[in-house]
Amino acid sequence: MQSMVLTEIGAPLEWTELPDRQPGAGQIRVKVAACGVCRTDLHVVDGDLPAGKMPIIPGHEIVGRVASIGAGVQSLHLGQRVGVPWLGHTCGVCPYCAAGHENLCDQPLFTGYTLDGGFATDVIADARFAFPLGESGSDIELAPLLCAGLIGWRSLVMAGQGTNLGFYGFGAAAHILAQVAKWQGRQVFAFTRPGDIAGQHFARQLGAVWAGASDERSPVPLDCAIIFAAVGDLVPLALQAVRKGGRVVCAGIHMSDIPGFPYRLLWEERQLVSVANLTRRDAVDFLGLVPQIGIVTRTTPYPLKEANRALADLRAGRFEGAAVLVP
Repeated sequence: MQSMVLTEIGAPLEWTELPDRQPGAGQIRVKVAACGVCRTDLHVVDGDLPAGKMPIIPGHEIVGRVASIGAGVQSLHLGQRVGVPWLGHTCGVCPYCAAGHENLCDQPLFTGYTLDGGFATDVIADARFAFPLGESGSDIELAPLLCAGLIGWRSLVMAGQGTNLGFYGFGAAAHILAQVAKWQGRQVFAFTRPGDIAGQHFARQLGAVWAGASDERSPVPLDCAIIFAAVGDLVPLALQAVRKGGRVVCAGIHMSDIPGFPYRLLWEERQLVSVANLTRRDAVDFLGLVPQIGIVTRTTPYPLKEANRALADLRAGRFEGAAVLVP
């Protein structure tokens, strides 16, 4: 198998040939057809997250086909197209797993962080955390749904039933969720980096009723704001934008420090919450709706060997939507 491997935090990924791997009990080997490049991959490469497995093959928005099956796997079959997301394994016995909150598992494993991921031609995955994708849509189009879509969906559910939604940061997740929100009959207000006229235009193309800079005042009080950008300075701005009793959801796994802000921004029963990982129920619910919603992802494909360029372009905001590596 060929792969792009991170051997040292902050260093470029290295093209590496490795021996073929075989699945153990409860596992499958997936021949990777496409793997999205997520901002969390940047956090892994740049060392924003606590040290995980090293060396590591990043990538957790994986679409591919089952190439071999380990003992005990009966839910999947050879040749089936599946998706492999960020949450790659849970213990199943801790209090969180027992209570249906496996996203908060005490002993989780994460694809592309503590388990080798999809910046490769093949990946070994826990069969319980690989989801059938059917045959509709291309591999490249589906890849961003495995994290940007799933984490975005969990964030949208946590946002509640309000009509006016603010999205701070309009990248891979927001461009998917804008389509979901429109399908649900909600209104999206998009907040981008100041001066990002192209990003604001992109948001309007996807149905946003308003788009402007993150430091602009919202034209209406928001029922909820979801912060996709990893920028702590946005939290006070989002709290200012939501109505009394409104909610601000922080959707990322990493965020820069939140600055101090006056209590009055939180008062009147405004809520500030975070989203952690996902559950298998999230995946089943969201992926089941995708064909009904008719989500169209905006993608920029890169050859697998150009993973470093894809990461650099993501860091610099050089494309709209999502980057996808193709072995």
